[in-house]
Amino acid sequence: MGQKIIRFSDLTGRHAEEEDQLVRVVVRAHPELVDGPVAIEALAGELAEVRGLALDLVTIELHRPDAEEPETVVMTAEAFDRLATVTPMAEVLRGAERVAARTVPVQAPAAAAGRERVNYASTEHAGRPHKGRTTDAEKQLVRQHLDEINERLAAEGVRTVDLANPEHVARYGLEELAAERGVTLG
Repeated sequence: MGQKIIRFSDLTGRHAEEEDQLVRVVVRAHPELVDGPVAIEALAGELAEVRGLALDLVTIELHRPDAEEPETVVMTAEAFDRLATVTPMAEVLRGAERVAARTVPVQAPAAAAGRERVNYASTEHAGRPHKGRTTDAEKQLVRQHLDEINERLAAEGVRTVDLANPEHVARYGLEELAAERGVTLG
């Protein structure tokens, strides 16, 4: 006895005559996604207009001095380009400072909830901004290896631990190191 598998488009419910008619679509971000990316299937013809509907988007990070974590904002390229009023945005970007690509992928908040906990008491993550409690082990690591940690953070495009920032000094117990280096708290 044989079996026949009938495949349908998840978008329209239309039957796929041949398996190679189906396109696997991975949805990485959507307001209704709660547990991270999902995969659906659609007939190739149903996706013919997708490229024409695509938006030119810009993802930016706002590193505010009063915030520990950067804020990620996604907007159309057209709206972003309008922010440059003196020089065209293309020229602004050509002359801008290069930053290292992030080593930690940006995830939607819902997807982030299910991921493993980060060990901030490791040399790989120590000093990185986070909302949780700063452990004694992380504090000690930052105190002992501040310059190397700041080098890594800068290379990742993340804010560095600033001895002149009272919040950073208090968070990592850097009072003694700040005094040794003659840094006055701002």
